[in-house]
Amino acid sequence: MSPSTTPMTGRQRFLAALKGEQPDHVPLWELEFHLFDKYADRPLVLGKRFAERTARQKEIALQQNAETIVAVARTLGHSAVTTPGRYWEVAPGEPAYWWLPEDFSWNQLEALRKAAGDEIACVRGVPGMICPPSGSDYEEFCYRIFDAPEEIDEQARKTLQAGLDFARRARDCGADAVFNACDIADNHGVFFPPAQLQRFWTPYLHQWASAVTEMGLYTILHSDGNLTSILQILADSPLHALQAIDPIAGMDLAYVKKTVGDRLCLCGNVDCGALHFGPVEKIVEQTTRVCEIAKPGGRFVLGASNAVFQEMPTEHYNAMLAAWREHGTY
Repeated sequence: MSPSTTPMTGRQRFLAALKGEQPDHVPLWELEFHLFDKYADRPLVLGKRFAERTARQKEIALQQNAETIVAVARTLGHSAVTTPGRYWEVAPGEPAYWWLPEDFSWNQLEALRKAAGDEIACVRGVPGMICPPSGSDYEEFCYRIFDAPEEIDEQARKTLQAGLDFARRARDCGADAVFNACDIADNHGVFFPPAQLQRFWTPYLHQWASAVTEMGLYTILHSDGNLTSILQILADSPLHALQAIDPIAGMDLAYVKKTVGDRLCLCGNVDCGALHFGPVEKIVEQTTRVCEIAKPGGRFVLGASNAVFQEMPTEHYNAMLAAWREHGTY
């Protein structure tokens, strides 16, 4: 086989899309993938199960986790994998599946980089910009915006600095790209009105994306909600990619592609609801449509619109994969 026809690796496809190039096949990446235990011979050791292990058992678990993640990624065709990050909750007091104690999350990234080699890209979540909190902190945050805006300024500065520190460590541990999970919108639109957005968020987006790019990393913003009103702001920033393009919130992928698809790599946007509830025919139809809309010209990475959670049937995810394999070739 001549060099010109040698298939690209998954990592090459993923990085090409982030750079604005057109790979030989649409890359596949999930923001978070929680189905490893369903596709592997042994379960991942994460969260509380990991914390209960001895020091030696933790060392072994990190290595086995990396081997399992890479093996499943190879089987399914994932071009990139996200390493588990810090503790977070799916409900008050209910820890998520996809986390590791802070120091060990970095060790896991190092082990994952070694196992993935040059074949699969590694992605890590990091902070960057402030976003509206959820739950009981939401009301207090809204009051502070008006009563103590200087406190929000300081919070934004600290969040940016923490994000840059995290990104630097992610680079040193082997990450190719980082994403900032910042839900800046809901189904009705962006949380901040224009003046507040310009004060508390947009400048920090520019600083974060610019500084992280200078570190040699690619930058991805994840946000749920309808971002239509700020697409131009995102595209005018140094940001490389936007993940979600939330179909539940009414984001129109065709409009997004037409409007900013020549400046932003679009990641997503197969509806998680469809992937959960089916039927298979709907998933195939939607995945095919997403590929047909977003793949022309490159700058596109296929995946679910949000995390692929544990309750999602593998039959449904396999249907998405089958449609991607058929319709993802350039």
